[in-house]
Amino acid sequence: MLRLAGWSVLETGQTFLIGYGPARALDEGFLRGRADVGLFWLAVTGVGVLVGAYGTARVYAAVAALVEPLRDRLVERVVSRGVRTGDAGSLSGLTQQVEIARDTFAGLVMVSRSFVFTAAGALAGLFALAPPLLLVVGPPLAAGMALFAATLRPLARRQETFLLADEALAGHLGTVCPGLRDVTATGAEAHIAAGTGERVEAELRAARALAHWGVLRVASLTIGGQLPVVLLLAAAPWLLAHGVTTGALVGALAYVTQSLLPALRNLIHGLGTSGSRLTVVLRRLARTDTEAPDPDSGPGPAGTATNHTAPPPALSLASVTFAYGPASAPVVQDLDLVLPSGAHLAVVGPSGTGKSTLTALVAGLLTPSRGAIRVGGHPVPGPQAAAERVLIPQEAYVFGGTLAENLAYLRPDPVPEEELLAAAEAVGLTPLAGRLGGLGARVDPAALSAGERQLVALTRAYLSYAPLALLDEATCHLDPETEERAERAFAARPGGTLVVVAHRISSARRAGRVLVMDGRSTAYGSHEELMRSSALYRDLVGSWAPAPARRGSEPALALRDAYRVDAVAGPRLAGDGRHVVAHRPVGQVQAPGDLRDGGSLGREG
Repeated sequence: MLRLAGWSVLETGQTFLIGYGPARALDEGFLRGRADVGLFWLAVTGVGVLVGAYGTARVYAAVAALVEPLRDRLVERVVSRGVRTGDAGSLSGLTQQVEIARDTFAGLVMVSRSFVFTAAGALAGLFALAPPLLLVVGPPLAAGMALFAATLRPLARRQETFLLADEALAGHLGTVCPGLRDVTATGAEAHIAAGTGERVEAELRAARALAHWGVLRVASLTIGGQLPVVLLLAAAPWLLAHGVTTGALVGALAYVTQSLLPALRNLIHGLGTSGSRLTVVLRRLARTDTEAPDPDSGPGPAGTATNHTAPPPALSLASVTFAYGPASAPVVQDLDLVLPSGAHLAVVGPSGTGKSTLTALVAGLLTPSRGAIRVGGHPVPGPQAAAERVLIPQEAYVFGGTLAENLAYLRPDPVPEEELLAAAEAVGLTPLAGRLGGLGARVDPAALSAGERQLVALTRAYLSYAPLALLDEATCHLDPETEERAERAFAARPGGTLVVVAHRISSARRAGRVLVMDGRSTAYGSHEELMRSSALYRDLVGSWAPAPARRGSEPALALRDAYRVDAVAGPRLAGDGRHVVAHRPVGQVQAPGDLRDGGSLGREG
C-alpha cells in the first residue's frame, strides 16, 4: 500500500501540472509577449506527463503485489474445500470465479486510487491558481460524489439481483431445452412454460430496477463532472472581476475536463458495475469455503443422520406438502424422508394417494406448497438437481430413429456400442434388440408394444449419468420376471439410488425400504417392519406368497382401488377371455396371454 501511494504521487504531480503549467504559460508568457516563458511552462508540463507515465507503470507493479496474494488465498480456500469435501464447484471456482475476483479487485484498486490522487492534484492546482475557483468546482463535485455514495449500496444489491436472475434463467433454459422431447412426452408443457415465464419476469423486474438506479448514477456524473464546466463558463465574468486571471480560468477548465471528469467517470462505472460483480463472486467463494454439504437436522425416517464430513443424501424431503389447488386437500402433507446414496425405496399405496405426485415433486415437475426437496444436496427445482435424477414415467417415450439413438438420448457424449450392449443385457432389452435388427435398426414407436417401449426407456435411463432413478410404475407393462431383472439392474448401479412406485408386491419385497402412502398419512420401514406395524400394508400384501415352483397370478398392490376394480396381473392366463390390469384407473379388456406387455385390444371393461 505504501509503494502504491508513493508511485501515485508522481501521477498527482502530473495532474497538478496539467492545469497549472498552461495557466502560467498564458499569464506569464504568451499573454505578456514572452514566448520563451510560455514554452518553458509547457515544457515543464510535458516533463510532468512523462514522469507521471513512469509512475503509472510502477503503479501496475504495486497493484499486482497487492492483488496476487488475494488470488492465492482464494485459490487456497477453493482447493482446500474441494479436496476436503469433493466439492463439484471447485473447478468453476478456480477457472472463473477466482480470476473474476482478481481482475475485478485490481480494477477497483486502480480506479479508486486514480480518483483519489487525481482529485487531490486537481484541487491543489485550483487552490494554487486562485482559491475562488474552488468555490465554483468544489460544491458540485461534492454533491455528485454524495449522490453516488448514497446510491452505491442499493445499486450493488440490484446489480447482484439482476446477475442472479440472469444465471437462474440461463440454468433453467440449459436444463429445459435439451429435454423438450421428454417435456412433451410427460405432458409437462404448461408447468415448464409457467416456470420459464416466472424466471423471465424476474429478470425483467431486476433489469428495470437496475435501470432506474442507473439513472441516478448518470445524474451523479453529470452533477460532479460536467456541471463544473458549465459553472466555470457562466461564472467567468465574476471570476475575472475578482482577480482570477485568464490563464487560471483556462487551467481550471483543463483540471475539470482532463482530470476530474475522466477520473469520476471511471470511478462511478467501476464501482457501480465491477464492485457489485466482485461482491457476488466473493460471497460465493466464501460460501463455498465455509458451508458444509447440506445436512439434515437429525435422522429422517430412514434413520440416517448426516454430519459435516458426510456426503449429502441422494434424496431428502423436509416437511413437504402439496395440494392441487388452494381449496384442495393436500395429496402429500408434512412428508419427511432421507435416502442415502445407494438406497432402494418402493412407494406403495392405493390409487390416488400421491405416489406419482411424489415422483413429480422430486423430479421438479411440481412445486411443493411448503417444505424443501433436495436431490444430491441440490434444491429442487434447479439445474443441478435435474442433472442428478432421471424420471421414467408409466407411458414410456420412444422417438423415431435408431435404437442406439433412443438409448443414448440422455447422454451428452457418444456412447460406445459395448456400453449400449451391456446396458441392454442388464435391463433385459437384448431379445427386443435382436428382433428389431440390432442397435442400428430404425425404431417405429407405433409398432412397439407398451412393454417394449418401457424396456427402451428403462435402458435409456440406465445409461444416463443421473444417480437417482425414479420409476413411476415404469414396469407396469412388463411381466414379473422382466420387471425383476430391470429393477435389480437399477439397484446394482454403482452409487445409484432407486425409487420405484410399485404396482406388484414383489417390487416392495425387493426394496430395502418401503414407503406406504395413504393420502395424508404415511408409514415407512422394511417389509417385515410394516407387516407388523401397518394395517394398510398388510391389506395391500393380502394373501400373496411367492411360489417358485409355479408362477401363477400375482395380485397388484392397489387392492383398495377407488374404482373397486379387482386386480389381476401376470402372464399366460388361460380360460377367461376378459382380464383386467390394475395399472390404470379404468381396467382394459385384454386377450389371454397378452398380459406380459399390457397390450390393449382397445375395449374397456
